[in-house]
Amino acid sequence: MRRLLVAGNWKMNASKVMLNELLAGITANAPQQTDVVVFPPAPYLLMAADKLQGSSVKIGGQNLNANESGAFTGEVSANMLVDCGCDAVLVGHSERRTLFAETDTDVLAKTEAALAAGLTPYVCIGETLEEREANKTEAVIEQQINAVLNGLTVQQLAKCVFAYEPVWAIGTGKTASPEQAQQVHAFIRSLLAAKDEELALNSHVLYGGSVKASNAKELFAQQDIDGGLVGGASLQAEEFLGICNPA
Repeated sequence: MRRLLVAGNWKMNASKVMLNELLAGITANAPQQTDVVVFPPAPYLLMAADKLQGSSVKIGGQNLNANESGAFTGEVSANMLVDCGCDAVLVGHSERRTLFAETDTDVLAKTEAALAAGLTPYVCIGETLEEREANKTEAVIEQQINAVLNGLTVQQLAKCVFAYEPVWAIGTGKTASPEQAQQVHAFIRSLLAAKDEELALNSHVLYGGSVKASNAKELFAQQDIDGGLVGGASLQAEEFLGICNPA
């Protein structure tokens, strides 16, 4: 049975004071029945790893370069993330795709690099408002996820987490209804099943898009939604814990 998984993407938000207060609040009351991961900005990973020692809360990087090392000023490799205590890394987040022109090919390369280093890639997929209104949601999702499904083995894919993030619901206050989210999650799981039935049964598929404590319970009650990739609400311990423990 898939355990509830909640991941907090801090994006470009952090300070030493904030990190200390936020992680202290989260670790003091992190529910044991939920797997919790936080994704601080890269400069704070070592500090976060130190604060989370002995805790059940894990940490991940927000991005990585697919190369092991080299002349890539400003970039971070998978092995560097591991060296900083990371267990996971976000790959293909919509902001990386839209603001930094990352392609499906880039997403596959980064996923491969993460897996090679022993990190869990959180592979993000999702459609824009224009694509949804043009009834292209499933076509966009299929193209994005197939870039990974067709490039990796079942054994590699079993080590990935997938996150559906409708771009129109990220940071806008809009949220896909539980029924809308479930419909897309079921479609994603059908694509995984076409690759391998066991893969579909065991893979975590998270929902991301203005998840809050007030809507988490209804979202997570859907059959194919296994938790959330949370943005702004992960910056407040009480709100984030309300998502991690929706009951």
